[in-house]
Amino acid sequence: MAINSKREDQPSFDNLITLKEAAELCELSHDHLRRLAGQGILWAKKIGRDWVTTERAVIDYIAKDRRTGPKPH
Repeated sequence: MAINSKREDQPSFDNLITLKEAAELCELSHDHLRRLAGQGILWAKKIGRDWVTTERAVIDYIAKDRRTGPKPH
């Protein structure tokens, strides 16, 4: 039986970008993105000392309604 080592929800290494690169894509700082990654709000993985994410994860985060207070249903 072959084991599939790639999970459906995991991007390939070719799609990974650093949080510094991600910060250049949006108008958020590297530090803010690092906090979001650490809190699990932004999809990211820590490889050694560096956090990586994907452009898709950043776009998805930016598209969310991030205003404070109650959200309309």
